[in-house]
Amino acid sequence: MKEKNKVSIFNKMNDTSLLLTITIVIFFLMYIGAVLFQGGGFSKPQMFFNILNANAALIITACGMSIVMISGGIDISVGGVVALVSMCCAVYLDKTSSPNLLVSVLIAIGIGVAYGLVQGFLVAVLDIQPFIVSLAGMFFARGMTTIVNTAPFNVENQAFMALKDTRVNVPFLGSYNKKGIYVPAYIEIGVIVALVLVILLFVVLRWTKLGRSFYAVGGNKQSALMMGINVRRTKFLSHLICSTLAGIGGYVYFLHVGSGSASHAMGMEMNAIASSIIGGTLLTGGVGNIIGTFFGVLSLSTIQNIVASAGLDEAWWTGITIAAMLCIFLLIQSVVMAQKKKAIKA
Repeated sequence: MKEKNKVSIFNKMNDTSLLLTITIVIFFLMYIGAVLFQGGGFSKPQMFFNILNANAALIITACGMSIVMISGGIDISVGGVVALVSMCCAVYLDKTSSPNLLVSVLIAIGIGVAYGLVQGFLVAVLDIQPFIVSLAGMFFARGMTTIVNTAPFNVENQAFMALKDTRVNVPFLGSYNKKGIYVPAYIEIGVIVALVLVILLFVVLRWTKLGRSFYAVGGNKQSALMMGINVRRTKFLSHLICSTLAGIGGYVYFLHVGSGSASHAMGMEMNAIASSIIGGTLLTGGVGNIIGTFFGVLSLSTIQNIVASAGLDEAWWTGITIAAMLCIFLLIQSVVMAQKKKAIKA
């Protein structure tokens, strides 16, 4: 009887839903544990919204990374694209005579689209390994960022600063400060952009032909060809979407930091990959969920905050914790998928 129940549970949930459920449950257990045992900032609503504020750009780039990984590829150039976008926009807004905010947004999107067109062509049409293509793209972006401007600087454009400092209050959520004054919780403009893109990409992957094509190509390229799916076009579009999202994420990152620097977004590509894996996206392709990636970013940031609040501020502790977290999630994925296959065969 137990075996039958086990089979029915696994049959009701596909791979993506099963891994998504695991990610969400672990995140909530982690956050509730932080509230119960560490308290402090974790018990205040603004702490959660600060995680969103600080990681809006990572949410966007990680969603793009998930799409590429679902289709069976990878893109490690996204961090370099984010840095290049923030530097180009900073130079445009601060160094030109009559800058315009809309033009700076178009510059960011244009850089992302250009990267996607080139990398998508090299991967899909010339059939070059995506890791090699995106590795070259990462080095090129970092080099171009330094060429555009060497020294880091803060943007002083008034229109940009007004947009950067815009806060959207969250209704009915807030806390009292030490003086007893009620302070409403808030989010930045970048968080709204990130949430809209998460919803849009979730819809695309869940209910459109293109979304199903990403899963089919990542799951089995030969089967996808037999189903009449244009594999080259699907791979090309996955890289185009990923790089375009990196361009948008670059501007959101720029809105958060308000400066240009060659050292910006260092390691963001690794955090995007880690967030996707924690969110249930398999490196082998064909399995993943945008909502899972969203919670993957939250989980990654939460564990970093837990480590910091525990007094372990050194960079290596954060790295060790993230590595352990990745190993745990990969182990959970492997065990659960193996158990599911075993239950279905039985």
